[in-house]
Amino acid sequence: MTAHAPQHATQDDDETGETVDTETVRARPADGERMRRWRMVLGADSAESTGCTLTGQDAAMDGALDALYGGGGKKPGGRGGGGRSAGLGASAPSVARWLGDIRTYFPSSVVQVMQRDAIDRLGLSALLLEPEMLEAVEADVHLVGTLLSLNKAMPETTKETARAVVRKVVDDLEKRLESRTRATLTGALDRSARISRPRHRDIDWDRTIRANLKNYLTIPGADGEEATGTVVPERLIGYGRASQSVKKDVILCIDQSGSMAASVVYASVFGAVLASMRTLATRLVVFDTAVVDLTDQLDDPVDVLFGTQLGGGTDINRALAYCQSKITRPADTVVVLISDLYEGGIRDEMLKRVAAMKASGVQFVTLLALSDEGAPAYDHEHAAALGALGAPAFACTPDLFPDIMAAAIEKRPLPIPDKEAQP
Repeated sequence: MTAHAPQHATQDDDETGETVDTETVRARPADGERMRRWRMVLGADSAESTGCTLTGQDAAMDGALDALYGGGGKKPGGRGGGGRSAGLGASAPSVARWLGDIRTYFPSSVVQVMQRDAIDRLGLSALLLEPEMLEAVEADVHLVGTLLSLNKAMPETTKETARAVVRKVVDDLEKRLESRTRATLTGALDRSARISRPRHRDIDWDRTIRANLKNYLTIPGADGEEATGTVVPERLIGYGRASQSVKKDVILCIDQSGSMAASVVYASVFGAVLASMRTLATRLVVFDTAVVDLTDQLDDPVDVLFGTQLGGGTDINRALAYCQSKITRPADTVVVLISDLYEGGIRDEMLKRVAAMKASGVQFVTLLALSDEGAPAYDHEHAAALGALGAPAFACTPDLFPDIMAAAIEKRPLPIPDKEAQP
């Protein structure tokens, strides 16, 4: 079929060989949608070049984006360097309205990114000290980190609201992480406690049969009956009788410098989960240039988080010295250091302590981060030195952490992600 073109239009052949009206092509709805999308991506300054005017919800979404990203944005109490008049301003009501808008128009994952950008780009941290602001935000791990960094400056009127925000995030993380962590580590603890001369009621028959399949014997049948077979259990495998006794000691040693905020949140949640397992004795130590033992608060990770003080320097050597002093059963102890390894203390002493702990039988794990974002900036030289001692340093996601701990408990190689890319 041939399209009929008006006299002022040109004609051309499309991919099928048919003649089409190029003016009609320009007017197709798909092109209008394409321009609308480009207009949304490029911002208000592109309105003339795209020839597209936004209306309704599109205009509202564009306004919310422009307030944050347009022309460099406004700092509270001042204007950005760009020519646009958009911005969030310094008032809590205007920011609260903006927070409501972005929650209306964008999915939760996008809202969290925009909130993070607003805090970083527009300097809105101070406004988070106001209760009405905290009630309006979409809570996530990064917001918790920001609140913890503001903890000392937070007025009493805001603290209860802040704790409620942190509690919501912590509860969500526990629901996500607890069941798999407990199941994975319980299995690892059971396997590590298996004995070769168990009492009858303690025999693990499944593992015993599989371990003795090589001892299968065929027994000829009598009087024309079919032959039968049996497994001779030369080696019995079972569980120790004191299955609820403490089998392993775990020490979580957490760097609370500002760059480790998300790791502190996740480590506190995992610390609470591990502490709830009777077969583990869990200790949680946080440090900057000082060392604080928060073990007695492990029943509530929110208390742990508000007991930290994000920021400051770093003295890993001092923290490891404290942890080393608490080790009473080296062969049954796992030490997890979570740090970016920027050492402000004595580097050689730090490495000597790690070497001494490993020589005594301690399972030593070094995590550059415990978060979904991957490794932050870290000291590559120190990471390489720890790797040379048999304690490779790598970033770990929260979903991988139970497998890392299970491997350490069973004293088998750690499931290091992207092992070839590790320092």
